[in-house]
Amino acid sequence: MTADQYVSIRYTDRLAEIGASASVGSVADSYEIAMAEALNGTFKAELIEMQGPWKDFDQVERAIFQWVTWCNEERLHSALDYVPRAEYERDWWRQQEATLQSA
Repeated sequence: MTADQYVSIRYTDRLAEIGASASVGSVADSYEIAMAEALNGTFKAELIEMQGPWKDFDQVERAIFQWVTWCNEERLHSALDYVPRAEYERDWWRQQEATLQSA
């Protein structure tokens, strides 16, 4: 059994334990998966591999929370005109609201 097969089985078992079902793929899912994989790769490279070794689960959990907050609130993103993700999203929603009010 490969590591991927093991993870897949554990994932399926865990979903069953909590009464959830796995999502079923549809058109354009590969793009979403690619984005998620890119973020996961960045997360693993910048946090998990560079800042370890970790003492315990709680330390990792706190570090993940801090990294996600930093990534969303402070990190400049080149594809978003060099503004943080959260700022870009707030501006986008403001534009949508202004467009609806002017219509």
